[in-house]
Amino acid sequence: MGEPAGFRKRPGQNRDIDGRKMKILTGNSNRPLAEAVSSYLNLPLVNASVRRFSDMEVFVEINENIRGEDVFIIQPTSFPTNDNLMELLVSIDALKRSSARRITAVIPYYGYARQDRKSGPRTPISAKLVANLITTAGVDRVLTVDLHAGQIQGFFDIPTDNLFAAPVLTKDIKERFGTGDNLCIVSPDVGGVVRARAFAKRLDAELAIVDKRRERAGVSEVMNIIGDVEGKRCILVDDIVDSAGTLCNAAVALKEAGALSVAAYVTHGVLSGGAVARVSASPLESLVITDSIQATEAVRVSQTVRQLSIAPLLAEAMARISEEKSVSSLFD
Repeated sequence: MGEPAGFRKRPGQNRDIDGRKMKILTGNSNRPLAEAVSSYLNLPLVNASVRRFSDMEVFVEINENIRGEDVFIIQPTSFPTNDNLMELLVSIDALKRSSARRITAVIPYYGYARQDRKSGPRTPISAKLVANLITTAGVDRVLTVDLHAGQIQGFFDIPTDNLFAAPVLTKDIKERFGTGDNLCIVSPDVGGVVRARAFAKRLDAELAIVDKRRERAGVSEVMNIIGDVEGKRCILVDDIVDSAGTLCNAAVALKEAGALSVAAYVTHGVLSGGAVARVSASPLESLVITDSIQATEAVRVSQTVRQLSIAPLLAEAMARISEEKSVSSLFD
């Protein structure tokens, strides 16, 4: 996972990228992110109406000609997940029936990703079901960021690009914490070791793991710290923070193990319920998330939680897809 090659706003473009027609549509899930992408590419958002009938049915109307165009629809399927997923599906159908040449679903946060396997008898694999729904709706390609499990890419029978937010996060870590022996990257669970190791390698930092035992869904108990964190500035890294229980418990365990300070960098800030208050009351000095999910009021006013924008990363990837150029080279 390398640093994206020099993000810079693409000047002087209106609606064509290297002579190819490209348009951006957004639902209601994260309009600020779509507007930031639009500004970066200097492409206006498609004039469309995405609204509800009185019984809350989703209705989408495209108010301009998109026949033969390469259309990107930006719609994270975050809370309210089912409403935003339905908006995405109906929007895809509207684009399909409007004769768009190609439709790319840009889903910065892929809802239902945590249901990527059978967790017990007679349980669903909802991440696969959602992939089937999106594909059947008529999308040609999917662009997402930091899937919870890499195998979800294989749930789609269409081209799927999974971008890494690590370059954006590591850049901020370098600016605020530097690199070196005093820095320790920590995985909050065994499942995130590969991610944490990649961060540690880029930052020339030590690696530690929090060994936990989850007694039931949404509740975690820290059991042990694997690695030396005494006197270290510890950075917890993860892909999703929901209730923040795991991160806060890990922060407590790290401080008890002698960590000098503890901060956290997470791609998707779901932060449901009282998560922001929980983070503020924890030993975490800061929690840094991306704008893959639109910030709630609690996040906006928090002194502990901070957002970084992935708009340039998404915009560059979208431009390269439209230009039929390599997306993976963003991380070389």
